[in-house]
Amino acid sequence: MILRLLNSLSFCGRPTAVANSLRTRFSPDGQFRSSFYRWHSSSPANNRVYDVNTRVPKDVMLFKYENPRFFKILNIFAVSQFLFWGYLCHFSYTTLRDAPVNQNAEQEEVPWYKKINLGENKYRNSIAIMCFCIGYGILFASWMFTLRSVRYLVLRKGGDQVSVVTYAPFGTNRIMDVPLKCISAQESREAARVTVPIKIKNRALFYVLDMRGEFLNTKLYDYTVGMGRKLK
Repeated sequence: MILRLLNSLSFCGRPTAVANSLRTRFSPDGQFRSSFYRWHSSSPANNRVYDVNTRVPKDVMLFKYENPRFFKILNIFAVSQFLFWGYLCHFSYTTLRDAPVNQNAEQEEVPWYKKINLGENKYRNSIAIMCFCIGYGILFASWMFTLRSVRYLVLRKGGDQVSVVTYAPFGTNRIMDVPLKCISAQESREAARVTVPIKIKNRALFYVLDMRGEFLNTKLYDYTVGMGRKLK
């Protein structure tokens, strides 16, 4: 009966846009057909984890960050600072002499820096230790940042292992194979602005993925390295 009504509307010469739209939603046997249901049932679920095959047949690179020039300059700066502060440590320890302040001078008229005897053991040793700690601290921080900066992430054949390639001092690379279950991303790729911290089991500090790098296979990364796991 509904189809007869639609045909009569078309026969009378009235606008048929609504009639054609309704006709597509009714089958000849009078049953209503939902276009949304057809689309929803025919489209595959693309964001389900079980639809992503992590058992790759060959090695797949997930991430790369090529910036060797920056780390070369950083390490040259760190080594130069260590040498400078090391020399200053040696100079202060061997050169500063004990020069007692004249007790007969009026203390009100003596500038404050003349009241300090830098050659005294407590001052001389403190200056030497401070200089060494500053130089060593700069070198240590620069090297740790270099060793924790990821250059390549490679998902190995089979999907159970991940090769983490980091920068190293003196322009070399450091490679280690880690089980996938021992890697946990602390932040999602979409939410990160500067770096993505990654925790590896039994390793101190975090490894970082610089967001200026390139994610070569985003979907595979999200369901392997990019997942948060509880590491015990």
